[in-house]
Amino acid sequence: MDTAPKHIAILGSTGSIGTQTLDVVKAHPKELSVEVLTANTNADLLIKQAIEFNPNAVVIVDESHYQKVKEALTPFDIKVFAGQESLNQVVQMSTVDIVVTAMVGYSGLLPTIKAIEAHKNIALANKETLVVAGDLITQLIQENQVFITPVDSEHSAIFQCLSGEPNKIEKIILTASGGPFRGKTTNELKQVTLAQALKHPNWNMGAKITIDSATMMNKGLEVIEAKWLFGVTNQQIEVVVHPQSIIHSMVQFTDGSIKAQMGLPDMKLPIQYALSFPDRWKSDFPRLDFNLYSNLTFEQPNLSTFRCLALAYVALEKGGNMPAIVNAANEIAVAAFLKEKIGFLEIPTIIERAMNGMWFVPKPTYQDYVATDNETRKLAQSLIK
Repeated sequence: MDTAPKHIAILGSTGSIGTQTLDVVKAHPKELSVEVLTANTNADLLIKQAIEFNPNAVVIVDESHYQKVKEALTPFDIKVFAGQESLNQVVQMSTVDIVVTAMVGYSGLLPTIKAIEAHKNIALANKETLVVAGDLITQLIQENQVFITPVDSEHSAIFQCLSGEPNKIEKIILTASGGPFRGKTTNELKQVTLAQALKHPNWNMGAKITIDSATMMNKGLEVIEAKWLFGVTNQQIEVVVHPQSIIHSMVQFTDGSIKAQMGLPDMKLPIQYALSFPDRWKSDFPRLDFNLYSNLTFEQPNLSTFRCLALAYVALEKGGNMPAIVNAANEIAVAAFLKEKIGFLEIPTIIERAMNGMWFVPKPTYQDYVATDNETRKLAQSLIK
């Protein structure tokens, strides 16, 4: 018997995860229907996507592009909104079943909160939501009885390993590719260029997350996210470098047995699973041929060279608003590196100085998170200047 398609809102539809989500939609027109598309500044691609997928509504957050989007979509009977407040409102539309949070950084926090409060299930690609406010989000999920399916390949792997598994977790093992600078010394990293940092060996991602992968901050953020997603202690999360990116993560149980989720590095697979769960939909994704991968290797991350990962561990241990401080300082530092205003090794230095320079709140409220983010960004900017 045919079932009605799931109506989805994609926050950040013009980014890397957003565009790949639309590829999944295109492959499953009977199962998925696009209800809302949003973009920050990329009006041209948003218009093109809206014409192709015919959503009920679109939001262009940068209000200076509103007229352009409005005029282009008037013939198609698509509602057009602009601004941050519109973004927070469209996720609450009664016609939306699932909200895909594919926005980059802290900006994804408030729309995700509004969607949860409106009892929408979340396909979470915006890891910063749980990094910044994991305690608050966890509480809201329980209060509103909504379901989060992770989109990150590592967290999707853990989620898949735990699906239908009644037994207790002993340890979560997050795999990391090691990025483009695996094995490099601190001295070698002094000369790193932007072009080199943007050249990831295995994954095709947006600029910010690619730099985070190069510094290994991305893995640090994932460690913090894993704590909240899977309800484990800090000591139950381990990172192992796995350069081939075939094993996406593992779970060790109390009897010592380990489950792993494997596959070729392709973000469309975890995106599709987040939207299809608890089902698995047929796909034409490339299949893993073990004959081509006869050597899967593992090594410990170098925390003295990749200080961002070490700083994320410190933030996880400290708790409170410290992860929010780390996230905000990292966003400012990475933005400065992308504009070639600072060197690669200055990224962890700025983050550490922000951690030492900001006030600490052991049990933050939402307003504490907002204030922490604002003030940390100002501090990090001053450190750059």
